Formats: sequence, C-alpha cells, structure tokens
Amino acid sequence: MITNQMIFLYLSAVNLLAFSLFGIDKWKAVHHKWRVQEAALLGCSFAGGAPGALLAMHLFRHKTHKPRFRVGVRLMLAVQIVLLIYLKLQVSPGKF
Repeated sequence: MITNQMIFLYLSAVNLLAFSLFGIDKWKAVHHKWRVQEAALLGCSFAGGAPGALLAMHLFRHKTHKPRFRVGVRLMLAVQIVLLIYLKLQVSPGKF
C-alpha cells in the first residue's frame, strides 16, 4: 500500500533531483562544458519532478524559450497534480 509518507519522500527526492539537474545544466551551459542530456531533464520532470524543474527553469532562466520545455514541463505538472489528487483519494478516501 502506498502511504502519504512514501509519496512525499519520492516527490521530494525527484523534485530535488530535477531542480539540481537544471541548475547543473545551466552552469555547464555558461561554462561551455558537456551538458546534461535533454532526455534526462525531461525524464526527471516526467517522473514527478515537474514542480522542481519548473522552479529551476524560472530561477536559473534556463530552457524557458524551448517549446519542448516551456509547454512540456507545464503539461507534465498538470498531469502530476491530477495523479497526486487521485493517489491521495486512494490512500485516504474521504479525508482530502
């Protein structure tokens, strides 16, 4: 059974990872280093890290002009919010 604590821990970890990856990629872009692959950035966002990715995009001003990121991360966030509400209702029905 999935608990609230499990959901919280997973989402905390994946959002911290997404935020960090976007920050590292921005630093590497500025310093002309090998970059984090876009698939890794989007994959981490897809895996539940869309809030962290979106925060990092705006904070670091990174990938904000690319439609794949500008639109894609926001769509992932919307889906993740719906999924989180669904999971919350499954874990504790009637206690939302």
